[in-house]
Amino acid sequence: MLQYIGKRLLQSVLTLFIIITIVFSLLRLMPEEGYLGSAADKMSPAQQEVYLTNLGLRDPLLVQLGNFYKNLLQGDLGKSVTYRTDVPVVTIIGDKISYSLLFGLGAVALSLLIGVPLGILMAYRKGRWLDRLGTGYIVFVVAVPAAVYYLVIQMYITELFQLPMLFDEYRPITWILPLTSMALAPTASYAMWMRRYMVDELNKDYIKLARAKGVKERTLMFKHVLRNAFIPMAQYLPATILFTITGSIYIESLYSIPGMGGLLVDAIQLQDNTIVQGLVLVFSSLGIIGLILGDIAMALVDPRIKLGKGGGVR
Repeated sequence: MLQYIGKRLLQSVLTLFIIITIVFSLLRLMPEEGYLGSAADKMSPAQQEVYLTNLGLRDPLLVQLGNFYKNLLQGDLGKSVTYRTDVPVVTIIGDKISYSLLFGLGAVALSLLIGVPLGILMAYRKGRWLDRLGTGYIVFVVAVPAAVYYLVIQMYITELFQLPMLFDEYRPITWILPLTSMALAPTASYAMWMRRYMVDELNKDYIKLARAKGVKERTLMFKHVLRNAFIPMAQYLPATILFTITGSIYIESLYSIPGMGGLLVDAIQLQDNTIVQGLVLVFSSLGIIGLILGDIAMALVDPRIKLGKGGGVR
């Protein structure tokens, strides 16, 4: 496994290098006026040229790219140009991550606590009222645009239960609606996949043989079926948890949560390329690390899976 992890880490570094290089190069093709922001009208052409030169935008692309990677190795992602002028990007992202991480982890925990048991019960009671009710919930969440039920929750649930409409970090009650909204879709997803994997396991030959031998249904479900059905789920959990750091653009905007969700949109609108580069690096790193941890989690849950050379099959 150590050999596999080392190999994947090297591949990940190469992948990140390619992604960042492409994004960096594409951003340099965008109009330069965005770097000036609202000060553009107050600057003469000569002053604009000096300003852009000080930012390093008049250097050849390879020189700019080399300076970026040199600073990156020192933990410096540059400073904001237009979003929060001269504030380090690391500071800006650090201020946002804490909110998105808390809400994201809370939503994942809530969806796991509800979605996985719901999926198990739906498979155990397949074809009965609980299965139909859960299927109806899944279909509703998948079919209806998220923006619709997010707005319904904010407009009507707030009035029904007398809950605050906007987020206030000093009032714990304001966390309820955003957490609930963020957990709706993952809960449906976990329930759907858990039910599907368990129903698939129930149709396999070893289950039929165990039933023929008189093994109790409850023992089959929770000792054999559940364990094997959870293996595919384990692969996606690390990536899901890590991606909570990126936040939810719509929910954070809806409840005025100062998280990562809206930062990328704001940075793109203001053409703050240093923040965009930093966010791309963060998002790409989280995605790649999530995939590696997912493979490791599968191997830990199921010892039959080998990650080394010639492995990868059960």
